[in-house]
Amino acid sequence: MISALNQLVDLVEEHLDEEPDVQGPAMAFGTTEYHLRRMFSSLAGMPLSEYVRRRRMTVAAADVVRSEGDLLSIAVRHGYGSGEAFGRAFRAVHGAGPSDVRRDGGPLRTQPRLRFRLTVEGSIPMDTRLINRPAFRLVGHATRVPLIHEGVNPHIQEHIASLPPEAHLRLKALGDTDPAGLLQVSDDVDPNGTEGSELTYLHGVALERDTPTPDDLDAIEVPDGMWAVFRTSGPHPQALQTTWAATATDWFPSNPWRLRPGPSIVATLERADDFTTATCELWLPVEPA
Repeated sequence: MISALNQLVDLVEEHLDEEPDVQGPAMAFGTTEYHLRRMFSSLAGMPLSEYVRRRRMTVAAADVVRSEGDLLSIAVRHGYGSGEAFGRAFRAVHGAGPSDVRRDGGPLRTQPRLRFRLTVEGSIPMDTRLINRPAFRLVGHATRVPLIHEGVNPHIQEHIASLPPEAHLRLKALGDTDPAGLLQVSDDVDPNGTEGSELTYLHGVALERDTPTPDDLDAIEVPDGMWAVFRTSGPHPQALQTTWAATATDWFPSNPWRLRPGPSIVATLERADDFTTATCELWLPVEPA
């Protein structure tokens, strides 16, 4: 995986004026574009598309400062069809337009070239189990929310708070398979993990495939497959989010598994009355790498 990510970075550098070919290095290293994009965003702290934009504007800034050519030629050279589009992208990265930077020599915000390295510490063991799960169904109340990486997601809080107490009791009585209890389900997540991108959040329970689903509830069909289940305990949601990040930095690079498309599920096993601490299980769909 580390080699595949570094090859992807090399391809970005060789073709900065084009969209990167993620499928090529993914196939060369026996993985998938979906998993490669997810690992890139988790380890780099930004989506691949954002890294490409920053690198493209870093190189373009040098041309703007040192070249006497017109700005449209520089824009075309770096993959933009108009000066306006180039100017918007340039300003988004550097905080100033190309003309201002050419005149003043800055400000410039450089994006260094990434290089991925695997550092194995092993100081924090991860409590994990692998489960081969038959197909099942996730049922509950779904909504669209923006992705937030750190802290409590207020949109999810608002969605859960809008449900009457009897809705929670009804769901608890309806669930009949693992993962047990009330579940927090994230589906249709952007593989790039872009902060603010929309996902489907479902507050619900798991049902066996042949259990009838009430017509007034939303449902997500989950095919059979392997799951990696990570147990977390401590301050909530910090312990859960730390473990989620560690799956990319520690677990996947050290184990012969990769993410496959599908929902991620959080089951709360125990919690304090004020939900400041909790014991949870994070279920991630995986397949052999």
